[in-house]
Amino acid sequence: MEVPEMLDLLKKKALTDKKLREELLETRKSEHPLEAFCEKCREQGYPVYEMELIGAGEEFYASMKRSTNGGGENSPVLEGEDDFYELFFAGL
Repeated sequence: MEVPEMLDLLKKKALTDKKLREELLETRKSEHPLEAFCEKCREQGYPVYEMELIGAGEEFYASMKRSTNGGGENSPVLEGEDDFYELFFAGL
């Protein structure tokens, strides 16, 4: 299973489990929030690691960029589309 699918499943679970949602939100207050978030993902059975999460966002963004006008200079600027971590919390 890929990182986006794991995050989607975790988000659906957190939307129905108040305690889990609060625990995930609490990770943002950590000294190392991305690390704490990934640890919580793994505790829930989703093997998400920091570099995989970052890489998945960048890969997704690069794919989107290439698909618009051949990915050249005229491609639209896509704000935040490469940050699955922030998108996860925006949907939570």
